[in-house]
Amino acid sequence: MPQKGEKRPSRVSEGASEPLVLTIDEAAEWLRVSRSTIYHLLATGELVAVKIGRSTRIPTSSLERFIEKKTKASYDFRHRHPGRWS
Repeated sequence: MPQKGEKRPSRVSEGASEPLVLTIDEAAEWLRVSRSTIYHLLATGELVAVKIGRSTRIPTSSLERFIEKKTKASYDFRHRHPGRWS
């Protein structure tokens, strides 16, 4: 435990500007979608949420995995159907 006046050790590296978790509203803003879309993605399991007390938070890692998965799916589709993207 830090003594009075000492800085608490941080689990996040100094200068890190990205939070580990976001609120529903922040996640919607981050993905540029509605709150309803975020709730739908949670209900279908495409996003993962963490309950902290009564609050629901979405890890940024869940949002990043979602984007990577969607990007890969889009890339795969384009390469299976090359004539559609010319």
